[in-house]
Amino acid sequence: MGEKDKPAAGLRSPEGKARDRVGSTDPYGFQRPNDFDYELYEELMSEYLVVLTRRSIKWSKLLKGKSKVPRNVKLKRYVRKGIPNEHRALIWMATSGAQDQLEKNPGRYQSLLRAQHDPKLAETINTDLNRTFPDNVQFHKTSNPCLQKALYNVLLAYGHHDPAVGYCQGMNFIAGYLLIITKDEEKSFWLMDALLGRILPDYYTPAMLGLKTDQEVLGELVRVKIPGVWRTMTDNSVMWTLVVSRWFICLFIDVLPVETVLRIWDCLFYEGSKILFRVALTLIHHNQALIEKARSLPDVCENFKHITQGPSVEDCHAFMKKIFIEPGSLSLATLTKLRGTCRSRCLAEES
Repeated sequence: MGEKDKPAAGLRSPEGKARDRVGSTDPYGFQRPNDFDYELYEELMSEYLVVLTRRSIKWSKLLKGKSKVPRNVKLKRYVRKGIPNEHRALIWMATSGAQDQLEKNPGRYQSLLRAQHDPKLAETINTDLNRTFPDNVQFHKTSNPCLQKALYNVLLAYGHHDPAVGYCQGMNFIAGYLLIITKDEEKSFWLMDALLGRILPDYYTPAMLGLKTDQEVLGELVRVKIPGVWRTMTDNSVMWTLVVSRWFICLFIDVLPVETVLRIWDCLFYEGSKILFRVALTLIHHNQALIEKARSLPDVCENFKHITQGPSVEDCHAFMKKIFIEPGSLSLATLTKLRGTCRSRCLAEES
């Protein structure tokens, strides 16, 4: 290379400039991975910030300083279009029923923390603390405040609150996300209660029957709605739990980008678990051709890893529009019927 062809000293590449503007840590404290596409992110965010600003103004008008919001068609529409981060804790608490439970049980969280603790439960939770979001600066021991202590408290209190569940891996990530958003232990505890106790029953009990059932339900929905993928799964003897268990048990944490996960949770707290099926079906439908290329079990697993990456999921606003269109009709009656059938099948296999 001749002297005049060399980049001038001190000049930054477009990617480097984008990295400088965006920063190596996201707004929630997660460190961006080495292969993070800063230019794509900046391009998407420049469009999404316009949407966020517009939505924020509409939400402020809707709430007008109120601490309670009635569930109605307008609120549902607003939730689907995304809750601004400054209102997330309030709306999640209101729409999930967590606020009602908090008010009906004053002091419950504090009394659980003061009670005598099961040493085995405490030890199991402690073991997982350092494994929870090591890539998030808010969970580093050097951080002030460090969210590890709050995470320990929420998980310990929940383990005593719901002994049938106690603690299992996956719950630490859910509690961690709740703490990042609410910045409040008691609210995070009652949102855990809403998720694990009412929205996703039997997902985290030792037998995990709710989780196993819903994975089978997804398989049945794919058989009807995306039969080509169902045939690929069957031809290669792939069980659904192999490719989607993390989607369900972690509610898409560490599967999809943070902003997309939060938009999914906005709807999950309002509309319940059918949102998980809408997201899963959209990912599968959108990547049908890629999945159907698989010729072996390892191929299928590898292709399922790819379908949760890239611009289609980074653009959370466009993705959330798709989940209410691409899967088509998905009624609660259909889900209830399928759950009954699949639950019986799971129980029969285990007996």
